[in-house]
Amino acid sequence: MPRDLISRYVWIVDTLTRYERLTRKQLNRLWMRSPLSNGEPLPERTFYHYRRAIEENFQIDIACDSQGRYYIDRDNSRQSRAFTNWMLDSYAVSNAIKGSDAPMDRVEIEDVPSAREFLPVVLDAIRNSHKIEFTYAGFNRSRAERGIRYEPYFLKRYKQRWYMIGLKEKGGDIRTYALDRVKEVKTLDEPFVKPADLELNDLFGNIVGVTSSKADVRTVRLQATPTQAKYFRALPLHPSQDEALHDDYSVFTYRLKLNYELAHEILSLGDAVKVLDPPELKAMVVMQLKSALQQYEGGDMKKDIL
Repeated sequence: MPRDLISRYVWIVDTLTRYERLTRKQLNRLWMRSPLSNGEPLPERTFYHYRRAIEENFQIDIACDSQGRYYIDRDNSRQSRAFTNWMLDSYAVSNAIKGSDAPMDRVEIEDVPSAREFLPVVLDAIRNSHKIEFTYAGFNRSRAERGIRYEPYFLKRYKQRWYMIGLKEKGGDIRTYALDRVKEVKTLDEPFVKPADLELNDLFGNIVGVTSSKADVRTVRLQATPTQAKYFRALPLHPSQDEALHDDYSVFTYRLKLNYELAHEILSLGDAVKVLDPPELKAMVVMQLKSALQQYEGGDMKKDIL
């Protein structure tokens, strides 16, 4: 999918989101003012194709009311809202930077792993239900794994990295791959059928991160300092988050499966958070803390400092 097409799709969604309802004439007038138009109007047939592509690629429906005004038919699911917000935020930030006269040496952008080369290919493969074949250079392998035949079912973004989730043909199990570790990919002329009863929420609905688990869902309780509680309220650790306020702290409750990423998130918060339940998660965190401490307790600390 060409990048300029994605920009046009995002422009349409962003414009309808900001103005709520627009006729074709009103939308076209705004389009003519945008840099994407090159001074040319948006033909009705082209708008129709864009509208369908937005629905197929991003699951965002553009409806038309009885007065001929187009609007975003909002899906109230958390996943749909999060995706739309991410897409619009990315577009808004990109436009703000492009349209600003601020010197670039005064704007610092975080350098993150990129998936832009293969993201359009995987999106098309998901939309058309076609298998892909790729080479993967995982961090835990000394050599890249070649010729992986795969049925891509879903895409998930976590900590600014894109992951594809699907069926690895060899072994027949669900695997997750980071797109920035993919070295080459091609779409195969072989269709697949995603299991009708398999949804992204089934795999990651009770998960923090991208490591799926067949373990039971547990009640997780974290005690947080007042300052950390404010961060949790602004950016919840998980959608199941519930807070109980106390005088000097808050207790946050979640319904989660225990995995490495959950323990890692808790460890990254230091002494601002304490695990209350379950005992297994507390043991995971304590074990990691002891292991980290051992690295500093061995040898001559004075000599190490010098």
